[in-house]
Amino acid sequence: MGAKDWMLFYTEGDVRPVLQAAPPLDRAATRSLVERLYPGHRLTEVEDGTLARNTNPADGYVYAACFPGLSIVCTGDVALDRPSTLDRRFLDEAKGRTLYLHAMHSVVDWLAFAVWTGDGRVWRSLSLSPDHGVQENIGPPFAFEAPYWAGEHPVEPDEDEDPYPLPFHPLELAEDVLREWFGFVQEGQAYADDPDLYRVPLAGFLVAAV
Repeated sequence: MGAKDWMLFYTEGDVRPVLQAAPPLDRAATRSLVERLYPGHRLTEVEDGTLARNTNPADGYVYAACFPGLSIVCTGDVALDRPSTLDRRFLDEAKGRTLYLHAMHSVVDWLAFAVWTGDGRVWRSLSLSPDHGVQENIGPPFAFEAPYWAGEHPVEPDEDEDPYPLPFHPLELAEDVLREWFGFVQEGQAYADDPDLYRVPLAGFLVAAV
């Protein structure tokens, strides 16, 4: 698996239909969103990206989009080993909406995800990797997690490898989280009616402190 991302989704309803519709990007609202999240910073617009290619921007870059009923922010500032410590400014931006965090990195088999209710309460947060184990596990697991914790997705090591230190591969669960929450995957089993992530634009910004 070669996928990695660090992103927030602020939602007022189902994400999948919005992405399937691929509505035009509200550029003014998107810039205002990034300005609110990065006060005291200078924003320099860079070339637009897409949800297919720019979910893991390098440090100093932010890719974001505002659509009807959905806002997306991709930034390394949310790649947290303990998602529940997400900076308050990102939580305050939800303003009654459900907030989802999804982050993963294939090089280290790391997954972190979390969801906050409209009143800002952490409903579920999980972070784990084979090197560091379970670093955070808050709230009741979602139903789609149950087979993983029940041992139904074991990692079979090669003959010369030690047993995998977790009961499942984090990136396998990571793809199921994407499917359940947003209706797409990066490297999992795609379906013919999945949103075309190349048609979902993200505005790019270089963000620098002043």
